[in-house]
Amino acid sequence: MNTEIFAPFDLKIGYLTPKNPIALAPMAGITDSKFAAQFTDHVGMVVLGGYNLDELTNEAAQREVQRGRREFITDSPMEFLESELQAITGEDTGTAVMVNVRAADIEAYADAARLAKKYHAGIEINAHCRQPEIMELGAGESLLGHLDTLREIIETVRSTGAVVSVKTRANVVDDLEVAKVIEQAGAHIIHIDAMGGRGADVNVIRKIRNNTSLFIIGNNSIVDFSSAKSMFSRGADMVSVARAVINEPNTLRSLVDQVTSEQMLTGWYNSPKHICGGGDLRALTFCCLPVKPCAVHNALKQIGMTAKEFTRLKLDFVEGTPLEYGDSTCFGSMAWCCKISKPCFLRDGVMEVVGVSDVEFMQIKKRMSEEILSHRKN
Repeated sequence: MNTEIFAPFDLKIGYLTPKNPIALAPMAGITDSKFAAQFTDHVGMVVLGGYNLDELTNEAAQREVQRGRREFITDSPMEFLESELQAITGEDTGTAVMVNVRAADIEAYADAARLAKKYHAGIEINAHCRQPEIMELGAGESLLGHLDTLREIIETVRSTGAVVSVKTRANVVDDLEVAKVIEQAGAHIIHIDAMGGRGADVNVIRKIRNNTSLFIIGNNSIVDFSSAKSMFSRGADMVSVARAVINEPNTLRSLVDQVTSEQMLTGWYNSPKHICGGGDLRALTFCCLPVKPCAVHNALKQIGMTAKEFTRLKLDFVEGTPLEYGDSTCFGSMAWCCKISKPCFLRDGVMEVVGVSDVEFMQIKKRMSEEILSHRKN
């Protein structure tokens, strides 16, 4: 599939417009402009770094290198950062650029953000690195335990007008508390390494999706479309790939092709699993009429909506759309029908008669999910 011709995604994060929801993740000592350039013809975003912004973080990185780790080390961090931005943004590929950075000095973050904005890139605060040399400086993962400092950094960086992301590591502290601080401080993106006991903890993605409006980049153990879809179906807007790219460079191209195909076939590439299957609250759009004990009632409690209000809202929403029809379906209207990936001869029969495609059905369902959640009270 030629993803240069087909552009079915509508992603916008401040002044960034990724062409698809697949990203190259930052890897210290690896993901520089030269490494990333080999992917910019197809991925939606590249996140360079992590870069060290001041003398202290560069000295810490030097100690890491001495024990065998790879790091980006320079005597002139801002000049180096600008040269990297110049190299990666010189050609208009439609790929959004972020720079992941670490510093011991808050003003260094602001200086880097101003540089990033100058080159129409975004800035990513590294609250993820767990190397002791970096954490001892109050940078990296240590920020997760010092949320007042993290908030101050975000607010300082946000004041530059740059698009702001925060890279975090899951299951270190209270993930939801961290996400809410990130959102309240004004960041646009949370980039979550959903580190679990074995592989990715996708429930972290769902929890943050259910409780914030942040743009979510899911990361950890993304090796194929199945693992990417697991995060998409819990609420990730984008997924990022790290080590799998080193093992197999075509991983990113394959993911772009498959997610583009998914979007063109269904109209909603990151549609949620059903509520009863572990999906996030967006999946209320696929729920049945709430007339029997099931998971929909717990989901409605989470958003502070009664079953009666939910029923009225969905019926009002589909009025005047193809989904208002469906006398032969379970509850007399396609307002209550499940997602298109679940076989249903009743729904499909009505869709054929009415003349609504799979894509149109799912796009209406997507708008319905947005309408339901816009009325949440909790």
